[in-house]
Amino acid sequence: MASPYLNAPLTPVRPRMYASVAAKVIWTLVPVVTLGLAAAVPFVVAAVKGVVKPWLAGVYIVGEIAVFSAAIAISPDPDDTNPVPGFLLVLLIITAATHTALLDNERISLGK
Repeated sequence: MASPYLNAPLTPVRPRMYASVAAKVIWTLVPVVTLGLAAAVPFVVAAVKGVVKPWLAGVYIVGEIAVFSAAIAISPDPDDTNPVPGFLLVLLIITAATHTALLDNERISLGK
């Protein structure tokens, strides 16, 4: 009779963020569709599920607030044609979407 201890994984299995490929696509589109306003939401959900550490979600919340604050501070006038605020928002959206897509990647261990 085989022992269950011999076949058990050495490390505990980390919870998964995505149940399917469709879920991964939908979660990755959250920062894009909301134009960065909900960039931290996938990380908060991942922290609640236990996929990532809570400090990572906190970093995304603070980062999102900082980017929006900087964008508003740089261009408080709606008629201003300064491209920097738009660039900051595009950078936030791309970064958040990329990191959201990588939440279940086994190669990445930072914050997990």
